[in-house]
This record gives sequence, C-alpha cells and structure tokens, in this order.
Amino acid sequence: MARFPLFTDNHVRQQIVDGLRARGWDVVRAIDIFPEGTEDEVLFEYAAQEGRVFVSSDEPAQEIPKRWLREGRAFRGMVCWPQSHHRLLSEGDFIAALEELASRADAFAYPIEYIKPTRPPHG
Repeated sequence: MARFPLFTDNHVRQQIVDGLRARGWDVVRAIDIFPEGTEDEVLFEYAAQEGRVFVSSDEPAQEIPKRWLREGRAFRGMVCWPQSHHRLLSEGDFIAALEELASRADAFAYPIEYIKPTRPPHG
C-alpha cells in the first residue's frame, strides 16, 4: 500500500486523524500549524508546497484544486466529501476509504478524489 502524507483542515474529525495515525499514516492538522480561521487558500498552498494531500469536507475549499487545475498549478492531491455526508460516514468508513485509495495504482490520476457513502442513510 502506497500511503501518502496528509494535511487535514479543521473539518476533519479528530477521531479520523487518530485512527489514521494509529494505522501508520503521516497526518498533519492545520490547527497545529496555523491559527484557527486561516483561509482555505493558505492551507491548500501549504499542503501543495509540502507535498501533502489536502483533506477536507469544507465545500468551498473544494473549489481551490479545481481552480489550480485550470491554472496549471501542481499539487499532490485532495480528498474531499460534502458536509452532508458526515452523518453517513463513520470514522471507520472514512479510514477504510483512504486505505482503499492508497491501495489503488491509479490513486490521484485525477488529483481530486471524492469519498462517498457506501450505504444509504438510516431513516
């Protein structure tokens, strides 16, 4: 498995960060480097400069890599999911999705990867 270094913003639950670290992932949290409220552009730029995959469920932040692609700017990758999926994805679901992504030879062939629930919501 080819794990890649991650940079998470404040929208990624601490339980996910802890679970990834327990499985050997290299995870840096934005809050450990930048003050709260730092602009998404600054965070994304940092991840790109450090060669880390940016991880966020912040929907406005998902526009940054799209713009960078249009501008021809390089970055390692982004993993994202809509805020609405928080209630549909457990910490284990998210970790399993990242593990699956890391196992794929074509991970980040397109540099933006979306995590989607694998099961319908419980009503």
